[in-house]
Amino acid sequence: MGVPEKLAERMSMAEQHEYLRARFSRRTMIRGGAVTLGAVAGGAFVPGATAQAAVPARHTAPAAATADGAHVAPFGRHLAWGNDPRTEITVSWQVPVAVRKPFIRVGAHPWDLSRKIEAEVRTLYTPAGVGASGDHTQYYLHARLTHLRPGRTYYYGVGHQGFDPAEPHLLGTVGTFTTAPAHKAPFTFTAFGDEGVGYHGLANNSLLLGQNPAFHLHAGDIAYADPSGAGKTADTGFDARTWDSFLAQTETVAKQVPWMPAYGNHDMEAWYSPNGYGGEDARWTLPDNGPDRKNLPGVYSFVYGNTAVISLDANDISYEIPANLGISGGTQTTWLEGQLKKFRAAKDVDFIVVFFHHCAYCTSTAHASEGGVRQEWVPLFEKYTVDLVINGHNHQYERTDVIKGGEVAKKLPIGGTAYPETDGVVYVTAGAAGRSLYAFSAPDTYEGHEHETDSVASFVNTKDGKVHETVGWSRVRYLNYSFLRVDVSPAPRGRQATLKVSGIAETGDRVDHFTVSRTAK
Repeated sequence: MGVPEKLAERMSMAEQHEYLRARFSRRTMIRGGAVTLGAVAGGAFVPGATAQAAVPARHTAPAAATADGAHVAPFGRHLAWGNDPRTEITVSWQVPVAVRKPFIRVGAHPWDLSRKIEAEVRTLYTPAGVGASGDHTQYYLHARLTHLRPGRTYYYGVGHQGFDPAEPHLLGTVGTFTTAPAHKAPFTFTAFGDEGVGYHGLANNSLLLGQNPAFHLHAGDIAYADPSGAGKTADTGFDARTWDSFLAQTETVAKQVPWMPAYGNHDMEAWYSPNGYGGEDARWTLPDNGPDRKNLPGVYSFVYGNTAVISLDANDISYEIPANLGISGGTQTTWLEGQLKKFRAAKDVDFIVVFFHHCAYCTSTAHASEGGVRQEWVPLFEKYTVDLVINGHNHQYERTDVIKGGEVAKKLPIGGTAYPETDGVVYVTAGAAGRSLYAFSAPDTYEGHEHETDSVASFVNTKDGKVHETVGWSRVRYLNYSFLRVDVSPAPRGRQATLKVSGIAETGDRVDHFTVSRTAK
């Protein structure tokens, strides 16, 4: 992103941000005449609801004239849950140029989009010299809907002056979303990490849609606008326009399936803010119930049916890529324990799923395992018997046995069942969404092609550097493009509720499956 390589290797994200601002901001101001854009209220549409605007990140951009809206079509629609998926969702989208009076229309039927709500505009400007994209302004729009009814399907259309989705010739642009049910019911969700822009990401998205998921978890390294990895080398390849391509690529799924990201090392973009997440703040509106919205916008939780989901930011505790190491001052780990304690005691929550980028346990020859995760979070996962941990970072599929105290507590063969209340925790690396694949030091072993190896050479990243280890917990390894499908089945109190977890290849073949079983509350 314009930081010389030797400097970037020694800089935190905040230091890189200050360097870039000092280098480019004066030139930008002289050339453009900068303005700062605030928020336009977005809100709910059902009776009794109050309008709310998500807290906007503030970005500078050169003044721009608005275009004739009749000639501009929105693109890149993507949904995200609010704090309560039963009643809250945010619809976000993008326009290629500035438009007047953007809005969303919402209704219970595609022919009845009478509720019209103003949208919030977040403008993101990237000057020439910050990476490879030249002067580029992006316009992101958001409408946060609250007071929705549980278990309902709603129809929506996004537009602006000159482009009204309620017009008959634009009804084909109308999308849908469905809120979470008020009570426990079976559902499916999907997950992967490390997608980027390209054929394999597009192919996985097509398969995702066929699973009919209630929501999708993205375990970080989302678009790869910053291909160098946030602070280890110079970000000269940064291209803000990659996000335009990414949001267009994912729209088929994300316009109807809430797309819930955690942030990885490639998602820290130094130009926009000291923590590297200013760009993400412009593009996403996520639940705001985390411990530190300013520094950790990708940390949040939500409950869908009988399952609590927690998104964490492993950049905060990564020894391997320390650009944001320690940014929370320990508050994220404290918050995590509070969430785990709360959810484990909640009468309606059976399962806890945690997802984040850097792997707790992986044998990839690229990044392998993150010692910061093992040190800070794994003891809490075991203390509160977390049911499933999902990671990305390593571009392959790998699944562990049941682990407790760093050792195999129980072998978990393909088709096996884990009981976290007594056994331990299962970890899945699902980082083969689309970017180029890595490698294993041991042979692949997956459903229909099993090659058991109980001793695998690997390493863990620690504060003192790489430490080599020989592990026995690597049960399934698949080196090709894939994603995770999880089928959640509730049960009456005292019976066994289940998570049926499947690794699905880009070909549609199943490469792994296992069950997590827990006594329902």
